[in-house]
Amino acid sequence: WSVHKHQILYKLLVFLRPPPGHSFILDEDSLWQQPEPCSDIRVELECTCSREHLMGLNWCFLHSSDKKLPKDQRSPLLRTLCTGSYLEVERIGSWVQHLVEAAWWRLPHWRQQRLRVQPCSRSCKFLVTSRSQRHSCIELFFALQQGSSDN
Repeated sequence: WSVHKHQILYKLLVFLRPPPGHSFILDEDSLWQQPEPCSDIRVELECTCSREHLMGLNWCFLHSSDKKLPKDQRSPLLRTLCTGSYLEVERIGSWVQHLVEAAWWRLPHWRQQRLRVQPCSRSCKFLVTSRSQRHSCIELFFALQQGSSDN
């Protein structure tokens, strides 16, 4: 956090983990380059057969022959955050902004402070203004854990 022109600025790093049965994979040709944020982050299904068997379940998204599972077996969350098999940082930012806005009205102090979403394409920015016109700016940056959701 810092103070800049009578405004408190908070910058937070938020780590995102893949949902169970999914992995985040950085494409091979991007490993030694400086890729665009999230442009080369692929989401893959992973085999959970042994884990599901130990828990007494009989299905794995990757190897299921169950006709009840949808053809697009990715989680609804990943359908929201991805284009094809790749994460999109703009979609992540928009999704988080909607979550924060929806939660704001449930907080006890929402009447004393106003929340405004600020335009930003690669992160989430919010401006919180108190009745006395004090401003706090909150910016959320996203980082991803590469590999399995079990790590």
